[in-house]
Amino acid sequence: MRRRRRRRPRRPTATKRCSSGLVEDTPAKVEQADWPGHFKKANVPPTRVRREVEARGRRRRGRRPAIRCSSSIFANGERVDIIGTGRGKGFQGVVKRHHFAGGAATHGSMFHRAPGSIGASSFPSRVVKGMRAAGRMGGGRVTIHNLKVLRVDADNHLLIVEGGIPGAPSGYVIVRKAVDGQEAQGRAGREAEEGQEVGQTEPGWKQ
Repeated sequence: MRRRRRRRPRRPTATKRCSSGLVEDTPAKVEQADWPGHFKKANVPPTRVRREVEARGRRRRGRRPAIRCSSSIFANGERVDIIGTGRGKGFQGVVKRHHFAGGAATHGSMFHRAPGSIGASSFPSRVVKGMRAAGRMGGGRVTIHNLKVLRVDADNHLLIVEGGIPGAPSGYVIVRKAVDGQEAQGRAGREAEEGQEVGQTEPGWKQ
């Protein structure tokens, strides 16, 4: 009887992540004791704004030297995603936060912008989870997809984008290449290749 080979379980593929920092005109103060050695190994100046981002490409062993990223990595007409922290609007009621209609404004209704009933009494004798109510509004992570790059000013490190971006005018954002745009381009390329193959195999076929 032949013994079957035991299959080894596949190891989960680890995503490559790298640390990215924004070098500003004003020198940053390094607060933690671990960060001075971190910047010294990478041979880069200390930064105040740091983010960990996912890197794409082939996996390389060992530590990769620090590289400088600027607005020149983007091209005119390219689609990008912009991630930022939206503006906080404080504690808001249900009309502004969840677009409740509210009650009548006249004829002494006495019910204008109140939330109303939040559940039954005897059954289930509790408030159902997910009940929309008043609370803090805004101030979260917001991603705007598929914004078009109008112009890249590499000399002044500027990126002119068509459309609105999240956050205050003095806020920090993360700009990445559009994920939906890449999927759409890949889908269009596959469809074009399939159309060419069909046309080659069936010369008499007409669309």
